[in-house]
Amino acid sequence: MIGYLQGTVASIQQGSSNRVILILDVNQVGYEVQIPPRLAQQLPALGEPFQVFTHQQIKEEQILLYGFGSAAERDLFRQLVSVSGVGAQLAIALLDTLGLPDLVQAIVTGNIRALTKTPGVGNKTAERLALELKTKLKQWRQDLVTTGSTSAAPELSIQEDVEMTLLALGYSGGEIAEALQALSQDPKLLKNPNAEDWIRRAIAWLSN
Repeated sequence: MIGYLQGTVASIQQGSSNRVILILDVNQVGYEVQIPPRLAQQLPALGEPFQVFTHQQIKEEQILLYGFGSAAERDLFRQLVSVSGVGAQLAIALLDTLGLPDLVQAIVTGNIRALTKTPGVGNKTAERLALELKTKLKQWRQDLVTTGSTSAAPELSIQEDVEMTLLALGYSGGEIAEALQALSQDPKLLKNPNAEDWIRRAIAWLSN
Protein backbone atom coordinates (compact mmCIF):
# COMPACT_ATOMS: atom_id res chain seq x y z
CA MET A 1 0.00 0.00 0.00
CA ILE A 2 1.37 3.42 -0.98
CA GLY A 3 0.51 5.96 1.75
CA TYR A 4 1.94 9.05 0.09
CA LEU A 5 4.21 10.19 -2.71
CA GLN A 6 6.65 13.07 -2.64
CA GLY A 7 8.18 14.34 -5.84
CA THR A 8 7.81 17.07 -8.44
CA VAL A 9 4.83 17.95 -10.59
CA ALA A 10 5.50 16.61 -14.09
CA SER A 11 2.13 17.31 -15.71
CA ILE A 12 -1.59 17.67 -15.10
CA GLN A 13 -3.94 15.96 -17.52
CA GLN A 14 -7.69 16.19 -18.02
CA GLY A 15 -8.96 12.65 -18.46
CA SER A 16 -12.35 11.26 -19.41
CA SER A 17 -15.45 12.12 -17.36
CA ASN A 18 -13.78 15.26 -16.00
CA ARG A 19 -11.09 13.24 -14.23
CA VAL A 20 -7.89 15.10 -13.36
CA ILE A 21 -4.66 13.09 -13.51
CA LEU A 22 -1.51 14.33 -11.81
CA ILE A 23 1.79 12.90 -13.07
CA LEU A 24 4.19 13.07 -10.14
CA ASP A 25 7.87 12.47 -10.83
CA VAL A 26 9.33 10.51 -7.92
CA ASN A 27 12.99 9.67 -8.49
CA GLN A 28 12.50 9.68 -12.27
CA VAL A 29 9.42 7.47 -12.08
CA GLY A 30 6.16 9.08 -13.18
CA TYR A 31 3.18 8.07 -11.06
CA GLU A 32 -0.33 8.66 -12.41
CA VAL A 33 -2.56 9.85 -9.60
CA GLN A 34 -6.19 10.88 -9.96
CA ILE A 35 -6.90 13.93 -7.82
CA PRO A 36 -9.98 16.06 -7.12
CA PRO A 37 -10.27 19.11 -9.43
CA ARG A 38 -10.23 21.26 -6.28
CA LEU A 39 -6.70 20.03 -5.50
CA ALA A 40 -5.56 20.64 -9.08
CA GLN A 41 -6.17 24.36 -8.54
CA GLN A 42 -3.79 24.33 -5.57
CA LEU A 43 -0.87 22.55 -7.25
CA PRO A 44 2.48 24.33 -7.60
CA ALA A 45 4.07 25.03 -10.98
CA LEU A 46 5.52 22.24 -13.11
CA GLY A 47 8.82 21.01 -11.72
CA GLU A 48 8.03 22.20 -8.20
CA PRO A 49 8.00 19.76 -5.25
CA PHE A 50 4.69 18.40 -4.03
CA GLN A 51 3.46 15.73 -1.63
CA VAL A 52 0.21 13.87 -2.23
CA PHE A 53 -1.46 11.42 0.15
CA THR A 54 -2.61 8.36 -1.76
CA HIS A 55 -5.07 5.51 -1.71
CA GLN A 56 -4.12 2.50 -3.79
CA GLN A 57 -6.82 0.40 -5.41
CA ILE A 58 -6.43 -2.75 -7.48
CA LYS A 59 -9.27 -3.15 -9.94
CA GLU A 60 -9.38 -5.81 -12.64
CA GLU A 61 -5.60 -6.31 -12.37
CA GLN A 62 -5.06 -2.58 -12.80
CA ILE A 63 -3.40 -0.55 -10.04
CA LEU A 64 -5.08 2.82 -9.49
CA LEU A 65 -3.85 5.66 -7.30
CA TYR A 66 -6.08 8.40 -5.91
CA GLY A 67 -4.39 11.44 -4.40
CA PHE A 68 -5.37 14.05 -1.83
CA GLY A 69 -3.87 17.16 -0.31
CA SER A 70 -4.02 15.88 3.26
CA ALA A 71 -4.07 12.60 5.15
CA ALA A 72 -7.49 13.54 6.53
CA GLU A 73 -8.99 13.86 3.04
CA ARG A 74 -7.47 10.51 2.08
CA ASP A 75 -8.88 8.88 5.22
CA LEU A 76 -12.32 10.40 4.60
CA PHE A 77 -12.21 9.08 1.03
CA ARG A 78 -11.63 5.59 2.45
CA GLN A 79 -14.62 6.00 4.75
CA LEU A 80 -16.81 7.09 1.83
CA VAL A 81 -15.95 4.17 -0.44
CA SER A 82 -16.74 1.76 2.39
CA VAL A 83 -20.41 2.68 1.97
CA SER A 84 -22.40 0.43 -0.35
CA GLY A 85 -23.06 2.11 -3.68
CA VAL A 86 -20.32 4.74 -3.28
CA GLY A 87 -17.40 4.20 -5.62
CA ALA A 88 -14.15 6.09 -5.98
CA GLN A 89 -15.49 8.60 -8.52
CA LEU A 90 -18.51 9.48 -6.40
CA ALA A 91 -16.33 9.82 -3.29
CA ILE A 92 -14.01 12.21 -5.13
CA ALA A 93 -17.01 14.18 -6.38
CA LEU A 94 -18.30 14.52 -2.81
CA LEU A 95 -14.94 15.81 -1.58
CA ASP A 96 -14.57 18.13 -4.53
CA THR A 97 -18.07 19.60 -4.26
CA LEU A 98 -18.23 20.16 -0.51
CA GLY A 99 -14.66 20.05 0.76
CA LEU A 100 -13.62 18.13 3.85
CA PRO A 101 -15.10 20.27 6.67
CA ASP A 102 -18.50 20.78 5.01
CA LEU A 103 -18.75 17.16 3.88
CA VAL A 104 -18.05 15.79 7.35
CA GLN A 105 -20.50 18.27 8.84
CA ALA A 106 -23.21 17.34 6.33
CA ILE A 107 -22.84 13.63 7.09
CA VAL A 108 -22.69 14.07 10.87
CA THR A 109 -25.80 16.27 10.93
CA GLY A 110 -27.65 14.24 8.29
CA ASN A 111 -27.89 17.23 5.95
CA ILE A 112 -29.31 15.40 2.93
CA ARG A 113 -29.85 18.62 1.01
CA ALA A 114 -26.15 19.51 1.21
CA LEU A 115 -25.04 16.01 0.22
CA THR A 116 -27.30 15.91 -2.85
CA LYS A 117 -25.59 19.02 -4.22
CA THR A 118 -22.97 16.59 -5.50
CA PRO A 119 -23.71 15.35 -9.04
CA GLY A 120 -24.71 11.68 -8.92
CA VAL A 121 -25.77 11.70 -5.27
CA GLY A 122 -29.48 11.14 -4.84
CA ASN A 123 -31.55 11.11 -1.68
CA LYS A 124 -31.09 7.38 -1.08
CA THR A 125 -27.30 7.57 -1.38
CA ALA A 126 -27.19 10.66 0.85
CA GLU A 127 -29.33 8.94 3.48
CA ARG A 128 -27.10 5.86 3.35
CA LEU A 129 -23.98 7.98 3.83
CA ALA A 130 -25.48 9.70 6.86
CA LEU A 131 -26.79 6.45 8.34
CA GLU A 132 -23.58 4.45 7.96
CA LEU A 133 -20.98 7.14 8.66
CA LYS A 134 -22.60 9.56 11.11
CA THR A 135 -21.26 7.96 14.27
CA LYS A 136 -17.89 7.03 12.77
CA LEU A 137 -17.18 10.53 11.43
CA LYS A 138 -18.36 12.25 14.58
CA GLN A 139 -15.79 10.30 16.60
CA TRP A 140 -13.17 10.63 13.83
CA ARG A 141 -13.52 14.41 13.77
CA GLN A 142 -13.30 14.60 17.55
CA ASP A 143 -10.16 12.45 17.55
CA LEU A 144 -8.52 14.78 15.01
CA VAL A 145 -9.18 17.83 17.16
CA THR A 146 -8.11 16.05 20.37
CA THR A 147 -4.79 14.90 18.94
CA GLY A 148 -4.08 18.28 17.41
CA SER A 149 -3.78 16.74 13.95
CA THR A 150 -2.60 19.10 11.22
CA SER A 151 -5.53 17.89 9.15
CA ALA A 152 -8.18 18.65 11.78
CA ALA A 153 -10.91 21.24 11.55
CA PRO A 154 -12.06 23.94 13.99
CA GLU A 155 -14.92 23.33 16.38
CA LEU A 156 -18.32 23.53 14.71
CA SER A 157 -19.35 26.74 16.49
CA ILE A 158 -16.14 28.47 15.38
CA GLN A 159 -16.48 27.19 11.84
CA GLU A 160 -20.03 28.51 11.62
CA ASP A 161 -19.01 31.95 12.93
CA VAL A 162 -16.14 32.18 10.46
CA GLU A 163 -18.28 31.07 7.54
CA MET A 164 -21.13 33.49 8.32
CA THR A 165 -18.77 36.43 8.77
CA LEU A 166 -16.71 35.77 5.65
CA LEU A 167 -19.77 35.08 3.52
CA ALA A 168 -21.14 38.45 4.64
CA LEU A 169 -17.84 40.03 3.55
CA GLY A 170 -18.27 38.59 0.07
CA TYR A 171 -15.95 35.58 0.14
CA SER A 172 -17.10 32.40 -1.61
CA GLY A 173 -17.71 29.07 0.09
CA GLY A 174 -14.70 27.58 -1.69
CA GLU A 175 -12.39 30.37 -0.52
CA ILE A 176 -13.63 29.99 3.04
CA ALA A 177 -13.12 26.21 3.00
CA GLU A 178 -9.55 26.63 1.73
CA ALA A 179 -8.79 29.22 4.42
CA LEU A 180 -10.16 27.00 7.19
CA GLN A 181 -8.19 24.02 5.91
CA ALA A 182 -4.98 26.06 5.78
CA LEU A 183 -5.48 27.56 9.24
CA SER A 184 -6.28 24.14 10.69
CA GLN A 185 -2.65 23.19 10.12
CA ASP A 186 -1.77 25.35 13.15
CA PRO A 187 -2.14 23.15 16.27
CA LYS A 188 -2.18 26.19 18.58
CA LEU A 189 -4.98 27.84 16.65
CA LEU A 190 -7.02 24.62 16.73
CA LYS A 191 -7.08 24.89 20.54
CA ASN A 192 -8.13 28.57 20.39
CA PRO A 193 -11.87 28.92 21.17
CA ASN A 194 -11.97 32.59 20.14
CA ALA A 195 -13.86 32.87 16.85
CA GLU A 196 -12.63 36.45 16.33
CA ASP A 197 -9.04 35.24 16.20
CA TRP A 198 -10.01 32.68 13.57
CA ILE A 199 -11.82 35.34 11.55
CA ARG A 200 -8.84 37.73 11.66
CA ARG A 201 -6.43 34.97 10.62
CA ALA A 202 -8.77 33.82 7.85
CA ILE A 203 -9.08 37.35 6.42
CA ALA A 204 -5.31 37.77 6.54
CA TRP A 205 -4.81 34.43 4.78
CA LEU A 206 -7.34 35.27 2.08
CA SER A 207 -5.75 38.69 1.54
CA ASN A 208 -2.33 37.23 0.73
